[in-house]
Amino acid sequence: MTKHISDQPRTQHGTRLREFTRQERESGTHPAVEALRSRPQKRGEENRKAAEFLRIERELMS
Repeated sequence: MTKHISDQPRTQHGTRLREFTRQERESGTHPAVEALRSRPQKRGEENRKAAEFLRIERELMS
């Protein structure tokens, strides 16, 4: 008795997924990524204070 057609193994083994990811990779960057990269880099006052405290601490440890 032969196996049913649905019992046969698939022959693609992820070929569709591999080709889809390759096309996405080669198509370039996503517009959302470009928008994030083009935003101005803003630093808050809290970050500046922390950087100054760390600088002072490093000077004291030397």
